[in-house]
Order: sequence, then C-alpha cells, then structure tokens
Amino acid sequence: MNAINFRKYAGNKHSTVDDTPYGGGGGMVLKPDPIFAAVEDITKSEVGQGSPRIILMCPQGETFTQKKAEELSREEHLVFICGHYEGYDERIREHLVTDELSIGDYVLTGGELPAMTVIDAVVRLLPGVLGNETSAATDSFSTGLLEYPHYTRPAEFRSWKVPDVLLSGHHANIEIWRREQALKRTWERRPELLRQIELSKQDRQFLDKLQHEANGTNTNTST
Repeated sequence: MNAINFRKYAGNKHSTVDDTPYGGGGGMVLKPDPIFAAVEDITKSEVGQGSPRIILMCPQGETFTQKKAEELSREEHLVFICGHYEGYDERIREHLVTDELSIGDYVLTGGELPAMTVIDAVVRLLPGVLGNETSAATDSFSTGLLEYPHYTRPAEFRSWKVPDVLLSGHHANIEIWRREQALKRTWERRPELLRQIELSKQDRQFLDKLQHEANGTNTNTST
C-alpha cells in the first residue's frame, strides 16, 4: 500500500488543489488537474497490463457491500481517491474514476476513513491474511445471510449452556443448526436480505415455522 499526497501534483508554488465552485456556493471544490496527474503518474507503469480500478470515495456512490469487497479482492491494483472538500470537479467523476463507493448514507469530513474501511474489508479476503482461510467464507453477508452464533469453552457459564448440538460431534446436524441459526438471525435483524438470496425448500420451511411461531399459530396450519 502506498499513500500519495496529491498536493505534490498541484503544479503551483502554494500546492493548491482546490478552488471556489463556478456559479457560487459554499465550500471548496477539488480541482481536476492534480488528481489526474497523480493517478496517471502512479499507473503509467501498468500500461498494457490492464487498467486498475480507480475508486472515488463519496456519499453519492454505490453502497459498499461484502459482495463488492469480494469483487475488488480479485483485482491486482486499486487506487482510492480521498477528497477532503465540498466536492469533486465533475470531470474527475466523468473521465477518470471507474467506481464511486459510499460506506453509508451520511457525510464525513473526508474520504480517508471510508477508504480505510473498504481496504480492510478487501484485504482480509486475500489468501494468507486471515489465520483460518474458512473464516471469511462464513462471515456475515458472504453467504447473503448474517452469520450464525458462535460458542467456545466453557460449555456452561453462569448457568448459560452451549447448545447440545454443538457438543454432539455430529457434523451434519451441526451444519443444519448453523444454517437455521443464520436464517433465524437474518429473519430477526435484516429480513430484507432474505429477498436477495436463493432459498432452498428446507430454508423456506424453517422460515415458515419461525413466522408461524411469531404469529402464535401451529406450524401445520394451512395459509
């Protein structure tokens, strides 16, 4: 990873990289020339090797998700543009960047923290970064569901016990329990996610059971 100070590419003695917006208004706008110069300088060695993704961090961008992190983790080179101003000259958006990303519907002082969030989510997916390669595969959102609950020793703590199935050694039953718990947690906390994934017949039956129980009805009651 390399941090590039685009003030070095300002081309003026005061290293000015922003200016007042045409048409008036508050705040300062990031000029196009230092940004284009910085990006072109750090990517010129990659000519003929495929263009890197140029990512602009801004509140108007596509909402960053785990799926986007997985997509970006397959790239050889990523460039993040982090502003600290009222906005960007529109020509940066139109003619330089390949992606615009947002980490949520709120506004921060600059793009540095959002970029670090994206970088962390992406880097942990690279081979060798995590101690256990299966950890990322079962993370919340990787499967489309929130992750199932985890337990460790002791088996009983302050009268709270680990579910019996996790102590059984029966791996097939453990997998069924984990799938159901992931479905249950998603249904309780982020039900909109269930509309975005492909559910098996068993998944739907389990969710129907949860709904019937929530409604106080028998699971055999026809609807």
